[in-house]
Amino acid sequence: MIILSVKTCSGLDDLNLLSSVCCYWSARVFIANMPGLLLGDVFPNFEAETTNGKIKFHDFLGDSWGILFSHPRDYTPVCTTELGRAAKLSHEFSRRNVKMIALSIDSLEDHRGWTKDILAYNNEESGCAFPFPIIADNQRELAVALGMLDPDEKDKDGMPLTARCVFVIGQDKKLKLSLLYPATTGRNFDEILRVVDSLQLTAKNRVATPADWQPGERVMVPPNIPEEEAAAMFPAGVYTKELPSERKYLRYTPQP
Repeated sequence: MIILSVKTCSGLDDLNLLSSVCCYWSARVFIANMPGLLLGDVFPNFEAETTNGKIKFHDFLGDSWGILFSHPRDYTPVCTTELGRAAKLSHEFSRRNVKMIALSIDSLEDHRGWTKDILAYNNEESGCAFPFPIIADNQRELAVALGMLDPDEKDKDGMPLTARCVFVIGQDKKLKLSLLYPATTGRNFDEILRVVDSLQLTAKNRVATPADWQPGERVMVPPNIPEEEAAAMFPAGVYTKELPSERKYLRYTPQP
């Protein structure tokens, strides 16, 4: 049994504040008792209001890959630089058949005003359309459900902010990758793009990508593929790195 004790305070009759308090404690319980989404889990088919209208997540994705990334708050410096970089790279994600969607715990009105600042940060014309939708989660309901809240980072009212989460979802609607950054550290969207390249490549081919791999570079042959099978599977050749252990597990082949 979990017993929660909350001190009363003036203004608690404000329903929005009360809802936020409930979401705060729900988040504490969720974080303490749930493992969260695991790789390979079907991603929740949630409904949400966004700057592009109401969506049902699986319908929004369609046959595409997806990336959902959360932000602590609108009109904040690190988030502005992140969304600015994501917007600049949006054509690269689109070229890879990846639909992008962001989440922040503010209202649609705030989101729409904030995107004008983001476009200005990118030196884009004010009339340009923002390239992807932003979810309005001002009651923190989705942030709680997806385990996004950071109980150590709070706003001026003492309510928890969303951490910098990244979820990459495959065409099968399953979670392929998750990243979690604190509010104080901005994400590298070029690295996220590189990871998408690796995920899509390895989804179609029985290969793995080594540290710092870039598209076009050689890839690795997994250890569970026997030598004879590997030779037939990779006609471009398999190179084995000689090691002191004499174990032949470092095997490379040109990218399929």
